[in-house]
Amino acid sequence: MTLAVTPIYAALLALLYVWLSARVIAGRYKFKASLGDAGEAEMVTRIRGHANLAEYAPMGLILLLLVELQGAPAIAVHALGLMLLAGRTLHALAFLGTTPDHRLRGPGMVLTFAMLVFSALGLLGHALL
Repeated sequence: MTLAVTPIYAALLALLYVWLSARVIAGRYKFKASLGDAGEAEMVTRIRGHANLAEYAPMGLILLLLVELQGAPAIAVHALGLMLLAGRTLHALAFLGTTPDHRLRGPGMVLTFAMLVFSALGLLGHALL
């Protein structure tokens, strides 16, 4: 079976991950922080923005892959993929300043959690019914 949808979102999330990684690296140079955050609030937000994507994107992509492998319609897989991508992007954008912007962070978290829950419930329903 050739996967048509999940690779798109995996690639886009990988690019977001690289961008967030570059922001952390640039912050390490700016604040001369080889390890840790050097006590800089901006460095904390850069690190947490990057780490948060690393914490949530893998589970989302695993679920998305399983949904696609179970034969869900492409439109459903795209909807879930867009929820994950939009959620993680909004969340990442919330961490651009020295303090998180909750106007972006909240919706980002809601979209991400909704994607995880909808995917999990769909997989359970498909497996049990």
